[in-house]
This record gives sequence, C-alpha cells and structure tokens, in this order.
Amino acid sequence: MSQSPFSYVRRGFAFFWRALDASRRTVLNLIFLLLVLVLLYAIFGGGAKPLQPKTTLVLDLKGQLVEQSSVNARDALVTNLRGGEVHKMIQLRDVLAVLDQAAKDPDVGAAVLLTDELQGAGQASLREVASAIDRFKASGKQVVAWGSSYDQRQYLLAAHANEVYLHPMGMVLIEGFGRYRNYYRDALDKLGVTVNLLRVGTYKSFAEPYIANGPSQAASEAESYLNSALWASYTDNVEKARKLPQGQIMKTINDLPAQVAAVNGDLAKLSLSTKFVDGLKTKDELRQMMIKRGAPDAEGKSFRQVSFDDYLARVPRKLTGDAVGVIVAQGEISDGSAGPGSIGGDSTSKLIRLAREDDSIKAVVLRIDSPGGSAFASELIRRELELTRAAGKPVVVSMGNVAASGGYWISMSSDEVIAEPNTITGSIGVFAILPTADKVIDKLGIHTAGQPTTWLGDAGNPLRPLDPRLGQLIQGSINHIYAEFTTKAAAARKTTPEKIDEVAQGRVWTGAQAKDRGLVDRLGSFGDALKSAAARAKLPADYRVVYVEREISKFDRLVEMVGGGTAQAVANAVAAQLKLGATATTGLPPAAAAGIANDFGWLSDITAQKKPFTAITHCLCESP
Repeated sequence: MSQSPFSYVRRGFAFFWRALDASRRTVLNLIFLLLVLVLLYAIFGGGAKPLQPKTTLVLDLKGQLVEQSSVNARDALVTNLRGGEVHKMIQLRDVLAVLDQAAKDPDVGAAVLLTDELQGAGQASLREVASAIDRFKASGKQVVAWGSSYDQRQYLLAAHANEVYLHPMGMVLIEGFGRYRNYYRDALDKLGVTVNLLRVGTYKSFAEPYIANGPSQAASEAESYLNSALWASYTDNVEKARKLPQGQIMKTINDLPAQVAAVNGDLAKLSLSTKFVDGLKTKDELRQMMIKRGAPDAEGKSFRQVSFDDYLARVPRKLTGDAVGVIVAQGEISDGSAGPGSIGGDSTSKLIRLAREDDSIKAVVLRIDSPGGSAFASELIRRELELTRAAGKPVVVSMGNVAASGGYWISMSSDEVIAEPNTITGSIGVFAILPTADKVIDKLGIHTAGQPTTWLGDAGNPLRPLDPRLGQLIQGSINHIYAEFTTKAAAARKTTPEKIDEVAQGRVWTGAQAKDRGLVDRLGSFGDALKSAAARAKLPADYRVVYVEREISKFDRLVEMVGGGTAQAVANAVAAQLKLGATATTGLPPAAAAGIANDFGWLSDITAQKKPFTAITHCLCESP
C-alpha cells in the first residue's frame, strides 16, 4: 500500500524535531558543563592573587555615582551594538565598601583618587564618600588626588585627600549653587495652550514655569534659603578639609577677574596660589612620584597597584546569619512596577514584603534618593513599611541626596529617620497639571462636538477648555490628599497637622533645616542607619547586610507606546518651532535647546496617564 505524501512530510517533520531537540539538549549540556568548569576553576584554581605589601588602591571613579545601578550587561551590549553610548554608573555602596575594607588591609599602603570621569553625584552621596576617605586616612594611610581639572563635585572629594594635584593646563571650577530657569507662559500663549495647575502648597512651585513668566516671591524666597544653606555647607566642608581660611572660596570667586589677570590667565597657577591644590603635575609625573613612595610593579614601569573593580571583588561578604535588609528607593515614584534604579508602587512594595517574610532579615533600612511622584504609589510603599513594623521588624529610613514630596511620604512609617545635612527633603505638597489645547485647534480650524450622557463623560478632553466642575473635583481631591499627607506626617513626627502645615506647603528643606523643624530625627550617614537598625533588632556586631533587589525582567523592557495626548503635541510643536536636532537653525546653543525640550518632555510625561488626572507628590528637584 503506497503511503500518502503527508506521511512523508509527517515523518520528515518528526525527524527534524527530534534532531532539533537533541541539538538543544546538547547545547544546554555543554553550557552547563562550561559553567561547572568555571565554578571549579574559581574555587580551586582561580581567584584573585594575593596583594603584595605597599600596594596602592587606585580609586578611579567612572560614571555617575548612584545608590542603585539601572544598567545591566544586556543593556550595555545592545547599546554598544547599536552604536550608542553606555551611561556608566558606580554604586555608592561599592565605593564605601572598598574604602572601608582597604583601610583595614595591611597590604594596601595608600590610595590614588582619580575623578576625571566622575560624571555626576548628589551632595549627600559625595559627603558619604568624603567621610569614607577620611576614615581611610584615619587608618594612617595617605590619599593622593589627581585631576586634569576639577569641577565642583569632583573637587569636594579631592579636597579630602592628603594631597591634591592638578594638571598644569587644568583648573578648579567652583561655581556655587542655583541656576536660572526658563518660563514659558508667553510661549504657550502664542501656541494657544493653556496649562491648568491645581495645587496645595504655597511653595509647590516647580510647575510655575508653565503658568508664569517668572518665579513667585514665595518660590524665590525658598530657593534662596535652600541654596544659601547648601553653599554654606559646601564651602565650610571644603575649607576645613583643605585647611583654608573661612570665606576663602567666596573671596576667590568675588576677586576672580583680578586674580586671573594677575597670573596672566593661567588657571592652574591660580589654583595653586589660592591653595586649592598642592602642586601641578602631569599624570606621568604623578606615576613617578607614587613609584618612589611605594613600590614598583613587576615590570618596574608603574607603581604596585590594584584597581577599584579588582579590589571590589576582594571585599569579603558574609553569606549566613541574621541580617539587616536594605531596600533602595531611587528615582521617581510611579504606579505599578519599575526596574532597578527606579521606584514602582507595586514592585517596591513587593521588595518590602520579601524582606518582611524573610526570617533571616531582622530589620529593614529604606535608603531613599527620590524626588517623589505618584501619591498612590507612595502610599502603597508606606503601608508595607507600616506592616513590617507591625510584624516586629524595625524600620530605619536613610535619606540620601533627595527624599522630598513622595520621597518624604514613604519615610513616614519608620522607627527613625536619618538624613544627611545636605539631603533635599520636605516638599510636603500635592499638585495636578492639565494642559488644554482648545485655542490650538481654533487656530487650525478644528472643531469638536458630541452628546455624552453626563458632563463628566468627556470633561477631561484636552481639546476643550477645562470644565470648572472638573477643576473643582480635582482640587477637592488634591486638598484631601494634602490633608492625608500632613495627618500621616503629624502622626509619624508625633505632632499636629497644623504644626506640619507650617513647615509643609510644598517647601523644600536641607536635611539640617528639616532636623531643626522636626521633620527628621537626626543627621547621619547610611552607616549610622545600618547601626541603628541592627541595634533596634538586637543583632550581634557581625550582622550581615543584605540588599533586597528585583531582577529586571523582559517585560520591563517593553516600550510604552501610549501617547502623551495634548502635552505630547505641545512638545512636538515646540520642538518644531525650535527646529531641535541636527538641522537646528534657531541659533540656540544645543544645551539650551535640550533644556527646553526636557521641560516640555516632562510636561508630556506627567500628563500621559490613563486616569482623568493623577495627584502628584513630586518636588521636581535634584541635589545640586
């Protein structure tokens, strides 16, 4: 009996499938075998070679200093393949661990601090690293800093070294705090866009650029007060570290034109004459100096050294025993889930639950570096911390660079709140922002009409003027959320809502100012928060520190294709007017054009919601 053609196809497909399955298993087995070999080599035949005496730690800080990295190997690979630039990040915890371990290591004799590639850092993070440098020095070991030039952030760290060297063609640039902002009221009027701002808080001023042509008196007052405090803290820190007379930095800036003329424009020589640096050296001269002070390497071409990354791999980590669980809350607070380096109401709440349900974790430290965001997501996180305390596990909040608005909200269920003196915090206030483009469509000759069954059915249509009834509804909701905010803050701070209201109203404070006003318990470092949590949980001195973190899933990488409504159209219109990009013809400097685009991009993002409106607890601020 002859077989049908379909039977041959079926048998052929079955053979192909068996071959494919066998190949898959073979490949997986080979990969597994390779992993086993690598593991065995690491345990028995590999590992880091022991350091030799008089080894110098080279602390070459490359990238942005962050609490938690949001860049993984896969992202970096894809970015490189596409020809893009990978944004480097260096975790604060790693820098502190390396410095503290090296301070105890008898084979590490000194450290060289290189800051040229330090791309960004908040004031609180910089103070943490500066304190770690001081602890390293206190162990009797020298720190030498070198830079081709120093910006304001880089110099704060360099100032804590025993010696600071600068390239002969370099400079030390200390500019101070505070910048001018753009205001768009007239531009938006010309475009026909109305920005409806509903808020609670006299000082909740970030959205003012969209409704005014200049800052309000309250905003100017608050900004001046904040920046003055930050500047005083910065100059005091640097002048003490460098043993400069009090007021030396401000005097140098005020006399700068005359001083530059006196040295014939040689800014490196000026940095030397003002004692901002100890000497002018090229990098090869620095190398020769370190060879003479320490020991030459095996080839005698440089000094004996270990890099930051190599030494980080040597830092011992305790794997068993009772622990303090650390949850990092970094970035803006959004509804739903968010990957590492950002905060999601659901995902961050899940991390807190994991810590609460882990029997080995006896206390929790919430490390905050966030300007806030969604009020709802903030409340989800606060509630999980409340449940954690109710379960008998102490919760200590450690405020980093920024812990304001929603970042302050999530701190309100804790046994203790510890802030750095330069933390940006407070900003207890709520707002909603709704752009409408009814005047834009009038200019274009577009009309809109319909017969919804209720006035609320299309009240949020951005192509129509804001319905006063909707405005009243939103304002009432925002008033209620503000009342919730101040009531919860009052309960947390053991005071009254009226007292909280006096220091709330959306106003931003430094950590030191917040301490004076009862918004935080004390000033201190991340290390102080760990010690407090361990003491409250009655842990032994050798307790573990465990970071409770979420792995990035493929779903987190899906691009959100939901449009930004009117705000996106506004952003596109402004971009078109400015002709931003490679064909720019306005004459605007690229940095200025990018700043304007970012402002309108924020307006687009903040209004691209599926809900009629979102109550926002966001200070829209950052550490200078």
